[in-house]
Amino acid sequence: MKTNPKNVAIQGIKGSYHYQVALNQFGKDIQIIECLSFSELVKKITSKVADIGVLALENSIAGAILPNYDLMDRNNLQVTGEFYLPISHQLMVLPGQTIEDIQEVRSHPMALLQCKSFFEKYPHIRLKEDLDTAAVAKDIKEQQLKGVGAIAGKSAAQFYDLEILASDIQTIKNNITRFCIVENAAEAAPIADFDKASIKVIIKNEQGSLAKVLTTMSQNNLDLTKIQSLPVIDQPWHYAFFIDLIFQNFNEYKQALSSLSTQGHEVKIIGEYKNTK
Repeated sequence: MKTNPKNVAIQGIKGSYHYQVALNQFGKDIQIIECLSFSELVKKITSKVADIGVLALENSIAGAILPNYDLMDRNNLQVTGEFYLPISHQLMVLPGQTIEDIQEVRSHPMALLQCKSFFEKYPHIRLKEDLDTAAVAKDIKEQQLKGVGAIAGKSAAQFYDLEILASDIQTIKNNITRFCIVENAAEAAPIADFDKASIKVIIKNEQGSLAKVLTTMSQNNLDLTKIQSLPVIDQPWHYAFFIDLIFQNFNEYKQALSSLSTQGHEVKIIGEYKNTK
């Protein structure tokens, strides 16, 4: 993973959770490239506008963001790091207001859903869906919207000079998103002493193939932390399995990959990096 990237692409805008991860990983002396979608983020990396990208892959409540696995695979991106961010939603407004003054709260649909119980105590507040958490905070600041609140992270309140009326308003407190650091595979430097890998396996189409794959991994003491399947578009009834695994013995890891290839499965390494969980 690049330790001093100049241009870092994020999904969303400054003040978003992706922005929070970028600052945590690379500090403030970086150029943030805001992207409206994950597809745009990937294009910024493949076109070399960005040196590196921060990409959300899964949430402890909502599960995996499956299209992002496909985006990484099709565009030959390499995972070179990971970061687990506790998602803590804050209710923020222009300074000087009370919660009784707030008539409407806007945010991403998922954020609204995760905070639904909190707002049951305030029936006078309308909840309105928007595209992005930090974008609402930005609108409130730029348009000086009184009576309107945003649900976003602390970095959004700090960046847009908003006042937090209520902290940690999400119903489920243990809400964590896993972000990955991604780069062009051709330019990514090897990670020293890595103990985690993300791989794609297209399994040989025969009875019991998946069981044999899992057995091979178990025999080599690989600990699977995630397995996710997606159909192979140009091969009907074939599936690609995206697997995250951790290990203690490098030789056992390499032996497992070698055995899978020998068995006739197609194996692609999408990332080798340090386990941070």
